[in-house]
Amino acid sequence: MYAALHAAIASPEPRPSALRCHNLTLGYEQHPAVHHLTADVPVGGLIAVVGPNGAGKSTLVKAIAGLLKPIDGRLERLASTGRLAYLPQLAEMDRSFPIAVHDMVAMGLWHEVGALGRFNASQRARVEEALGAVGLAGFGRRTIGTLSGGQFQRALFARLLLQDAQLILLDEPFASIDNRTAQDLLALVRQWHGQQRTVIAVLHDVEQVRQHFPQTLLLARELVAFGDTPEVLTPDNLLRARRMTEAFDDAAPPCEGVAETLVVAPSHRDHGHSHHRHGA
Repeated sequence: MYAALHAAIASPEPRPSALRCHNLTLGYEQHPAVHHLTADVPVGGLIAVVGPNGAGKSTLVKAIAGLLKPIDGRLERLASTGRLAYLPQLAEMDRSFPIAVHDMVAMGLWHEVGALGRFNASQRARVEEALGAVGLAGFGRRTIGTLSGGQFQRALFARLLLQDAQLILLDEPFASIDNRTAQDLLALVRQWHGQQRTVIAVLHDVEQVRQHFPQTLLLARELVAFGDTPEVLTPDNLLRARRMTEAFDDAAPPCEGVAETLVVAPSHRDHGHSHHRHGA
C-alpha cells in the first residue's frame, strides 16, 4: 500500500491541456515564419517564449490570439481554457486617440456589458480598483497620451485584470519600461499563475525568464526546446537557436513533414529536412 502511495505522489497526474499545436506552420502571405511546431501547453502554465530576433515569437502569439491563420497544421485552444486576453507589444499601441485612462481600462469589462452597454456604479468602482492594483490610483481622468511608457503599460495590465481571462498572452510586456514597473507587473503575472491561469509571454531578457518563468519554449522558427526553464536555457540550446535562425532561407517555401509531439519536454529533434541557405 505504501509503495502505491509513494508512486502516486512521485508521479502526479498530468495537467489538462490549455493549448495544442499540431505540426503548425505560420507565416505571412504564404511566407513561413514558424515551421512544424508541435507542443502541448498545460492549463495553469507560466511559459516564456524565447528566441533570437526573427525567431517567430510574436508570430506564434498572434496565431494563438486568433489574429493569424495557420499555413499548415492545427492550433487548438481547448474550450476549457475560457476567455483569452492578448497584450501586443507596447510599440504597436496607438496612444494618440484622446481617451481617458479610466475609459480605456474599462474596455476590459466589455465581455460583461457589450460594445454599446453602459457601465454601472459597481463596474466603475472595479475599474478604479484595477487602477489602484497597478499603482495608478487617481490617474483615471488623464488621457492615455499623457502617460509615460511604464504608466501606460500599467494601465494595460489594469485592463487585463478586468478581462478576467484564463489564457493570457503577453508580447514583450516588460520591454522599454523601468525596472520598478517591470517588477510590479511581474508580481501580477505571478498572481495569475497562482490562480491557475495560463500565461504565455514573449520575452527577450533571459535572466528575467530564469528568475520568474518555470517553463520556457525556445523558438528559432522551429522548436529548439520546450520544458523546465533550467533544462531549456542551456548555452548549447541558446547557441543552436541563434545558428538556426541565422541559417534559415527567407525565401523558403512552406515545407512538408511532421514534427514529434512535445508535452513540456526538455529537448527536440530536428525534423528530417532543411530550410538552410545553400552552403550554410
